[in-house]
Amino acid sequence: MSIQTIGIIGAGTMGNGIAQACATAGLRAIMVDISEAALQKGLATISGSLERLVKKEKISAADKDAALSRIQTSTQYDALQQAQLVIEAATENYDIKVKILQQVDKLVGPEVILASNTSSISITQLAAVTGRPDKFIGMHFFNPVPVMALVEIIRGVQTSDATHDAVHALARQLGKSPITVKNAPGFVVNRILVPMINEAFFVLAEGLATPEDIDAGMRLGCNHPIGPLALADMIGLDVCLAVMEVYLKEFGDSKYRPCQLLKELVAAGHLGRKTGRGVYHY
Repeated sequence: MSIQTIGIIGAGTMGNGIAQACATAGLRAIMVDISEAALQKGLATISGSLERLVKKEKISAADKDAALSRIQTSTQYDALQQAQLVIEAATENYDIKVKILQQVDKLVGPEVILASNTSSISITQLAAVTGRPDKFIGMHFFNPVPVMALVEIIRGVQTSDATHDAVHALARQLGKSPITVKNAPGFVVNRILVPMINEAFFVLAEGLATPEDIDAGMRLGCNHPIGPLALADMIGLDVCLAVMEVYLKEFGDSKYRPCQLLKELVAAGHLGRKTGRGVYHY
């Protein structure tokens, strides 16, 4: 199956990053969101990202213009009928994802592959709510999408070999390095990463060290490029909390209980970079 046009549901951090990756690889991207304001903000983010690449002389101004010309936006799901693959990149909430996927499933042709960018929700479970479970797969990009090479390709129980192979090939076409994993809460990377971040919040809550020293310790002692608390601010504290809550529910193991400090910060609306305040101020 030749994938030339990719639909992306969501113009936020992940959605616009996926759209940029597709467009710079020479593919058409159709970015859909519920509001025109969200779409314009997403396009502005892409334009700014591409402009930084122009200034660094990694791409030309003509390359930037060509990439932007390959991105179409719409507030209507009908626009996705042109796509061979639709990637859902909405909020990390099961009910929201189900509602979106069922709407898209009814609109697009039976040959179209549906993918979710979920970082923790069961691909098998999401596939089951569609009429094409064999053509459903997880395609988990990492933030920032244009920079990060990894894509987790997650196979649900129902995912066909043809679907897997087509999406794996697409990830390569986007210049990514895909890994194939089985369906399980958090898959591989976040299964290890988010509990580590949660533990960093426990360390902070217990007053063992300052946020700066916790992050410096992990950077210098474990060779991490960014500390866990700064990374949590980048990911979004609400996303980290949602993932931990999925683990606690799915595994039923108390080791996955979210730190109370993390819950308090989210309740206060201190979600990280996107709100200007998380563990750190921005």
